[in-house]
Amino acid sequence: MSSIGWRVHGDGRRIEPGAVVAPDERLSWPRTVGIGLQHVVAMFGATILVPAITGFPASTTLFFSAVGTVLFLVVTGNRLPSYLGSSFAFIAPIFGAMASGGASSAVGGVLVTGVLLAVVGLVVHLAGSRWIDLVMPPVVTGTIVALIGLNLAPVAWGTCQEVVVDGQTLEQCDGVRGAPVTALVTLGAIILSTVLFRGMLGRLAILVGVVVGYVVAWLRGEVDLSQVDEAAWVGLPTFMAPTIDLTVLALFVPVVFVLVAENVGHVKSVSAMTGQDLDPLMGRALMADGMATTLAGVGGGSGTTTYAENIGVMAATKVYSTAAYWVAAGAALVLSMSPKFGALVGSVPVGVLGGAATLLYGMIGILGARIWVQNRVDFSDPVNLTTAAVALIVGIADYTWIAPGGLEFAGIALGTAAALGIYHLMRVVARWRGTTAEAASPASVPGGSELER
Repeated sequence: MSSIGWRVHGDGRRIEPGAVVAPDERLSWPRTVGIGLQHVVAMFGATILVPAITGFPASTTLFFSAVGTVLFLVVTGNRLPSYLGSSFAFIAPIFGAMASGGASSAVGGVLVTGVLLAVVGLVVHLAGSRWIDLVMPPVVTGTIVALIGLNLAPVAWGTCQEVVVDGQTLEQCDGVRGAPVTALVTLGAIILSTVLFRGMLGRLAILVGVVVGYVVAWLRGEVDLSQVDEAAWVGLPTFMAPTIDLTVLALFVPVVFVLVAENVGHVKSVSAMTGQDLDPLMGRALMADGMATTLAGVGGGSGTTTYAENIGVMAATKVYSTAAYWVAAGAALVLSMSPKFGALVGSVPVGVLGGAATLLYGMIGILGARIWVQNRVDFSDPVNLTTAAVALIVGIADYTWIAPGGLEFAGIALGTAAALGIYHLMRVVARWRGTTAEAASPASVPGGSELER
């Protein structure tokens, strides 16, 4: 099916045991709308948390998330169900770019990342995906994902700086260090919600924890609602033009590898659940995500990725209809048109963000290890062991190199370069000398999202 349209599954009211609602099918519209709204709830917590952490406008990020989802559905011929939410892989490079060049340079980095991903998608569409497995074997992909998450650890803890107020020197802190009680309550609420609740509420543990933490922060006087009171109920999101800053682009290039792995994993996961061969759509999926991220970069939104939270909704409901995602995109678009909503997200205090980030950044790091486990990476092979060992330390310690001309390469960029360079150099020499066995597992992240559980 290449056009927008769906045939009704059965009587449109029920699903037979063992059956699924295919991407080109739908239930009755009231049921489809209900499932679509579930998808909104599923993506909501993670999608708005990215702008809350980075300082990007929440309404703008949500707007480009909705538009990007529509673009994804159109480019994939309405055959691949997916919601494009905010990618956590962008947080570290956004922080780095904002520190050196401001918000516009960070948005420019998002734009360039999207363009590169779209180019990769075009190559995959024309030449197939086998070359991805050769360039990015699981040991490399897992290492890059892990070092991006672990590199963010100091951000979760927070940094302190001295400020002078009325002649007094005070210490101003962010993250966990800035409000340890609120951060601890938030983190505890997320941890308990994960195992305390079943079904959808359990999948929304991060959102539940943030809400609990927000209430505690409000009771402790840490919430400033002045901007919420002043914001209008209805209005357009705040858009921002990008600036292409060559000094920060190296921070964003490693994100391309993560987005490729996530999209490949998403396609394979949906294929397995629906029993359909969706591999021919892999190139289109990469192009679509790249185009959506590029569009976000043009207007000031955060980069996008396919979301495993929404795969969880599909697995629970057995409804893989793309019609539900059109509903979800429409609902997100409506939410993005409320400046008051954006101001409310912006009022989330640093203690809440620090508590949530402690778990989220760690989850990104562990997902890297998960890629190793699922693809049975053999660490008795010195090529794999050395690749991961060196790259992780470079990324976690945030090694920095200032190249001639003033270009600065930090831990994530250098760690990614180390993973790719060390693996392929050692593999070539090992193949020449016959000292190690080849690794041939596909590079993928089943579920395709930083927040998959």
